[in-house]
Amino acid sequence: MTKRHGYAVLSALVALVVALSAAIYGAVAAGHGSPRGTLASGAYGHPDAAPASTGTWAAAWAAAPVGGEPGTEAAGLAGRSVRNVVHTSAGGTGARVTLSNLYGRSALTLTHASLALAAGDGGAAAAAAAGTMRRLTFGGSTGVVIPAGGQAVSDAVRLTVPYGADVLVTTYSPTPSGPVTYHPHARQTSYAATGDRTEDTTGTPYTGRTPYWRYVTALDVFGDEADGTVVVFGDSITDGITSTADANRRWPDVLAGRLRGALEEGRRLPRYGVVNEGISGNQVLADGPGRPARNQSGLGRFGRDALDRTGARVVVVDLGVNDILRRRTLADPDRIVAGLRTLVRRAHERGLRTVGATLMPFRGHRGWTPAREEVRQRINALIRAGGVYDAVVDFDRVLRDPYDPRRLRPEYDSGDHLHPSDLGYRTMAEVFDLRALRGAGQARL
Repeated sequence: MTKRHGYAVLSALVALVVALSAAIYGAVAAGHGSPRGTLASGAYGHPDAAPASTGTWAAAWAAAPVGGEPGTEAAGLAGRSVRNVVHTSAGGTGARVTLSNLYGRSALTLTHASLALAAGDGGAAAAAAAGTMRRLTFGGSTGVVIPAGGQAVSDAVRLTVPYGADVLVTTYSPTPSGPVTYHPHARQTSYAATGDRTEDTTGTPYTGRTPYWRYVTALDVFGDEADGTVVVFGDSITDGITSTADANRRWPDVLAGRLRGALEEGRRLPRYGVVNEGISGNQVLADGPGRPARNQSGLGRFGRDALDRTGARVVVVDLGVNDILRRRTLADPDRIVAGLRTLVRRAHERGLRTVGATLMPFRGHRGWTPAREEVRQRINALIRAGGVYDAVVDFDRVLRDPYDPRRLRPEYDSGDHLHPSDLGYRTMAEVFDLRALRGAGQARL
């Protein structure tokens, strides 16, 4: 072989290596479904080939599907645009949403969907902030058909989503498909409009108002701001059923703000988003009526609503009061605690840390009896003894009336003697020891 020929072969080999490296890099850059990767630009569903950034996927907001919306059994919301307003607990440089047809009896056809930052409060609550409207795609298509009982996750779009932002998630379905999967006690006003107004930025057509979240069950963000997610799993107290509407005063909202503030102060804590998977009336053991069950039990929904939530690292459980209140016969505290231990075991199998709450008092509520009080006290004693969760937050001790520990303190009582006031919710979040969020991946108890 001549020297000149050798140089030619070497040059060809170098060119081949460069080409293969570029191809491999491009293939890796295109993916966005793994926990850590890269994100392509996705404005109006047309991604660039070049990667935009590296980071981690985490859940910024979530809500559990509860049942089928009454009155939508036949036609669903055919011919209407649904604009959900959700509030973020973490920020990122990209986003994707999960849409659910869990309670639908037929396939849900969505021809358009969009994501945008809300312009503001009041009259602008349904309007999109300038330059933030993004068309969502699903496997590259602007439309998606979600089978009955199924869900769909959108492709990622490039959009800077700040912490504490209101985000608009809008869908349009042209054909009947009911009932609509919804979360009834949103404590947040969302909107509806006639016709396909998915990419309307003014908000003017959105004259319909609703206290429900429809179809949307999660908003995930991508970036380097959050390393994971805290999932708060509970009942109406977690759902924030008596908190001020449109004010984000549920206790998980306040907890997210506390964690954010502590990180900004330089405290050495995990960088987590906080999502609310509370369902009003939820029980550890018993399902609600129907198939699939409306208000599925904590045991039944734990995989979907907690373990499978994007970036889950810690699960906070505040569940058990409805198992006491909603049974015609006296509840067995040992069975309830065994159910809670099952949740913990399943979380540990995924490497998730668990924090559990004691059950708060409810004397004065129409369901209170001395026998039920004994059940609550027995459950709390087992939780405090340390054999259920990795860590405990003692809401009962902090919120009970010192003059009658079977009641909520008056200033923490919403008035129904079961659910906290805004001050009560804030106090719950303030007494939560943020250090309990450290150390995901505990050994089994």
